[in-house]
Amino acid sequence: MQQPAIASRESEDVWRLLDDVLQGERLILASNRGPMEHHVQPNGDLQARRGSGGVVTALSGLTGQAEFTWIASAMGEGDRRVAAANQGRAVRSPLPGQRVSVRYVTTARRTYHKYYNIICNPLLWFLQHYMWSSPYTPRVDGVIYDAWENGYAQVNREFADAIIEEAGGGARPLVMLHDYHLYLAPGMVREALPQARVQLFLHIPWPSSSYWELLPGVMRNAICASLCHADIVGFQSERDARAFLDSCDTFLDGAEVDYNARTVRFGGRETLARAYPISINVDEVRRIAASPRAAEYEQRLRERLGEQTIIRVDRAEPSKNIIRGFSAYEALLERHPEFIGRVKFLAFLVPSRTHIRQYQRYLDEVDQAVQRINRRFERQGWEPITVFYENNYIQAIAAMRLYDVLMVNSVIDGMNLVSKEGPVVNERDGVLVLSESAGAHQQLKVGSLPVAPADVEGTARALHQALTMPAEERAARNRAMVEVISEQDITHWLRRQLEDVAALRP
Repeated sequence: MQQPAIASRESEDVWRLLDDVLQGERLILASNRGPMEHHVQPNGDLQARRGSGGVVTALSGLTGQAEFTWIASAMGEGDRRVAAANQGRAVRSPLPGQRVSVRYVTTARRTYHKYYNIICNPLLWFLQHYMWSSPYTPRVDGVIYDAWENGYAQVNREFADAIIEEAGGGARPLVMLHDYHLYLAPGMVREALPQARVQLFLHIPWPSSSYWELLPGVMRNAICASLCHADIVGFQSERDARAFLDSCDTFLDGAEVDYNARTVRFGGRETLARAYPISINVDEVRRIAASPRAAEYEQRLRERLGEQTIIRVDRAEPSKNIIRGFSAYEALLERHPEFIGRVKFLAFLVPSRTHIRQYQRYLDEVDQAVQRINRRFERQGWEPITVFYENNYIQAIAAMRLYDVLMVNSVIDGMNLVSKEGPVVNERDGVLVLSESAGAHQQLKVGSLPVAPADVEGTARALHQALTMPAEERAARNRAMVEVISEQDITHWLRRQLEDVAALRP
């Protein structure tokens, strides 16, 4: 019973720190998706629902404890109607447990399409996850230039204008920007609010400068220059922070980079590059895992388990490396036929960005791999792989209570929170097989089995090691990971950022 009390004291410390940091100034947070969305009901009424996405989940504690304004894109007709009715002003969230006010940026639909569907996804997302086949893609043509100039830059301008207006002439508002959707906003905000404290946290990886060179200089240089107008740029890992420093060193004439202090001086300002590994609310995840609804899913899933069970939980998209994971399982069954009929693989895949051609093609290839492996190894009604295609978070949490092995073999991840949720809810001292290029690897290498994402043979061997590992070692590895995850939870993530903001010079 002590752990919740400790977590509560830590949370109270964070809220006191936030008050000290603000000192009466405004806190303005901005991201593409916000903490609530309005949906039009069949009778024409509007219903407010909690927003979706990792940023919203990560900041759920903040929305319940602090009063501030969150600026986000209007995601649908309901949001647009609310924005119009309030003449663009922020509205207080009616959702229980939220104290935040939300201001919607209502971009023209065609402009938003250029911003989101041409630049953010797939151009920046693919680039930052090393997903381009560089001899062939990307093809930066006039369509992309137009989308950059009249989509991405325009939406960033509209966000910046909303932030500036919301600041209301305050001397030193705290502006916290999130993710790759808003790279150009720091420079725009700084121009109008030179004394503001500006931070941007990036939830996805920052690739090497040589990979950024696939983009035209006008784009990559503008991104780096704008970020250097922030006081702090936060990353998921030290690897990403170093890569950002190198990019500034490479692309910005006159930039002075101090790799030891992790700073960039450019345009008369100093920017800190810091690593803040994001995490989970351990108590909340465990509460969900222990809920009656999760128990119902768990009971149904038990019928699908093998004597031992491998589980993965991912968005159904290329960076998650799903096909190589299945291939490693196929190699395991081929090398160790004694596992046939005994070791099941349950995959919980959330459909993602299905309007993007590359994602559609990848999902087809996933289906083909599953069908091939099932045909090859099925025995008397036993099927090696079962796939669940749905966005069902509670079912996924219930499944993670039951794994003997949790596979996270992503090509690259900013963090990967599944690798943190799994160990804290698992009831079997399950083993985590974790990609070395996932941001979580640095923290969880104390107990996980590392794999290189392209190494199918090595992943198959890691699966065998996990499935045959002595019980004492399984328990020790899981305890070590749970200790790290509990100590460096979502409150720890937020506190470290606020401590660095508090240390900024006036």
